[in-house]
Amino acid sequence: MNRRNFCGSLLGAAAIPGNLDAQTTTRPPRLTIREVRAVRLKDGFNSRFVRVYTHQGLTGTGETMDTAGAEYIINNNIGPSLIGRDPLDIEGIWFDLWSWRHATGTNSPVFLRGLGGPYLAAMSGVEMALWDLAGKALGVPVYRLLGGKLRTRIPVYLHARTTAEARRMASELHVKALKIGMDYTPDAATLAKGWDPGKAWGIHLNNPQLDDIVHLVASMRETVGKEFGLMLECHTRYDTASAIELCRLVEPYRLDWVEEPVPSDNVDAMVRVRQSSPVPIAAGENIYTRYGFRPFLEKEALGILQPDMSKTGGLLETRKIASMAETYFVPLAPHGVASPLATMAYAQVCATVPNLMILEWTHYENPLYTSLTPPVKLDNGFLPVSEAPGIGVELIDEAVNARLDPEFHPL
Repeated sequence: MNRRNFCGSLLGAAAIPGNLDAQTTTRPPRLTIREVRAVRLKDGFNSRFVRVYTHQGLTGTGETMDTAGAEYIINNNIGPSLIGRDPLDIEGIWFDLWSWRHATGTNSPVFLRGLGGPYLAAMSGVEMALWDLAGKALGVPVYRLLGGKLRTRIPVYLHARTTAEARRMASELHVKALKIGMDYTPDAATLAKGWDPGKAWGIHLNNPQLDDIVHLVASMRETVGKEFGLMLECHTRYDTASAIELCRLVEPYRLDWVEEPVPSDNVDAMVRVRQSSPVPIAAGENIYTRYGFRPFLEKEALGILQPDMSKTGGLLETRKIASMAETYFVPLAPHGVASPLATMAYAQVCATVPNLMILEWTHYENPLYTSLTPPVKLDNGFLPVSEAPGIGVELIDEAVNARLDPEFHPL
């Protein structure tokens, strides 16, 4: 068959109504936002949820955390500005929220993309809810809308406070790694040994304090064995010199990373630590948007990025951060201190990320969090990616509303 005959046969086939029907898709519903409502819960750790309601009855739910005031920003600023918008225009809504003036003509609380923790956390929670709603509207899981998946399950690590807890988690839950930290257990005795007794941050470690940390790492390594993954959480506690010395001392114990040995405020200080450390350095839970991560990649300050999708700008923003990191051959290990709702949202993004390393799930066994959704369980140390439309799990509204701070209306 020559080219003319081949093209003619294609045109002929295209003219057949049956073939046209086979290639058409269902149009997405026409939706408009009726309300955006955020709530804060009593008890637990920074539990805040946000729901987007449409005039057509469809809703989407997101989660934000680790911030002060995001719920007020959503209820008083972001929510009213989105009434009447098409919730499927997620990128346009995000752009408007981080600009000076929304398309509706109302002003943004943040002038011209000014960085701000509470505001970006608020944006992140709303953006997650919009993705949940979009998936439900189109009848697909969120990962389909982000380009499709590379994997069907996500490797997960948990937290262990004691050697006994580490032993149980490794044997019962079959996770591949655990995070440990001096401040996960009562550390008053170690702090009392310092140059400035009781000082908890900005610490210049002395020998007794260094010995305590090394003893913790050594005992955990002995408990779980050489093949098991271990990470050391520092929570930005130390100065640059102490961070470098600590990383050198824990080298024999083959840690997967040392996390936030210094604050993320000074990229050059993190560069010094990484260049001097034989152990990989990880950070990112307090770095906002791809613009905040850019200098850490350009200066090779981090070996592993840990964006928090409920704070850094949302699901799509984290996917963009992952793409930036991929060009530097830097893996992603997203930060996660959320309920199962946001954790399942994180899994939707992680399914699409080529350079994913592992996902954090801090509160996997904490009933203050697990009671808020139907059960979400690990499978041999992995979190299965949901195939349900949207995020893949719903809040139990009765459980959420029972723990509401009284100033908030129920979801």
